[in-house]
Amino acid sequence: MRFEFASAGRIVFGPGSVREIAPAAREMGRRVLLVTGGSSERAAGVARELEAAGVSCTGFRVAGEPTVELIRQGTARAHEERCDVLIAAGGGSAIDAGKAIAALLANGGDPLDYLEVIGAGRPLVRASAPFIAVPTTAGTGSEVTRNAVLASPEHRVKASLRSAGMLPRLAVVDPELTFDLPPALTASTGLDALTQLIEPFVSVRANPMTDAVCLEGMQRARGALARAYRNGKDSEARTDMSLASLFGGIALANAGLGAVHGFAAPVGGMFDAPHGAVCAALLPHAMRVNIRALRARAPESEALRRYETVARVLTGDAAASPEDGVASLERLCQELAVSPLRTYGIGDRDVPELVQKAAKASSMKGNPITLSGDELTELLVRAL
Repeated sequence: MRFEFASAGRIVFGPGSVREIAPAAREMGRRVLLVTGGSSERAAGVARELEAAGVSCTGFRVAGEPTVELIRQGTARAHEERCDVLIAAGGGSAIDAGKAIAALLANGGDPLDYLEVIGAGRPLVRASAPFIAVPTTAGTGSEVTRNAVLASPEHRVKASLRSAGMLPRLAVVDPELTFDLPPALTASTGLDALTQLIEPFVSVRANPMTDAVCLEGMQRARGALARAYRNGKDSEARTDMSLASLFGGIALANAGLGAVHGFAAPVGGMFDAPHGAVCAALLPHAMRVNIRALRARAPESEALRRYETVARVLTGDAAASPEDGVASLERLCQELAVSPLRTYGIGDRDVPELVQKAAKASSMKGNPITLSGDELTELLVRAL
């Protein structure tokens, strides 16, 4: 047995932990670029505390999913303001943007020098500039991952900057920052978190350390997601979902993902579709197709037993079958009003190109079984 495990340099979790950001930033530098999402309101308190601590703060807003051009602009802004610390407070898009800017500040050059697939793919040889990640959603786990996903509209694709040196110096996970998330965003980000617990657990790269966090995360998400969706002020549910999201990020960074994320990357590159919503639409169908393929071609596989464990955790039934787990997820998606992929303009005509791109996606390498073109097509068509 051999595996590697890496995460953020330090993780601080709990209600009120946002107050630890300013003192930590002061130890790292004096001039902060504060990267926020489409709404900077939840980060306003962070900016005030930074100024009170004697740390100057320049804002940089990421209105949607980060693009290559946006990262160029953010890096230029950081240079202009002589920023020596990056803080990202927002969802996965803001945190990925912050990670990318911090990497380029330390390594120089253009994003395309380092991007996978569409760029030169050069290694990021220097550790990123000091970076603090502060999630305000419970979904992506980006605060503890070693990559940043960037969209390239001209290529109609998403690609990653990736390096262990991109792991944040500090991740501050305060569940109170998620209390105001609207129900639809709670649902899509929460199902993204659940996907990032299930896919690493059944991945070909699963290991004992990621197994532990996946099982704990799934257990917490099982009841908490629906409760947080119904009542955003449910402190216990929000705390459990913040933990589930954190654990999902830790798991995917160390054990990889699978078919859901294999499709999510090309779908997100070709259509204006939120990542979490795409994962939510795909998850039960990917599980169903994977389980059927395993039963047909690898009935004695460990992955099939792992899907049985997933089902028993999700249903609370010690006798649940893998198919019971799929049915449980389908009921949850119905309760959370998950929209099909057609909502985002994806049609039958797009299926062949998406299948072709998904088959080559890096996330697909972790899938517990290699799916045929017909199986990938079925998975996607079911999600439409």
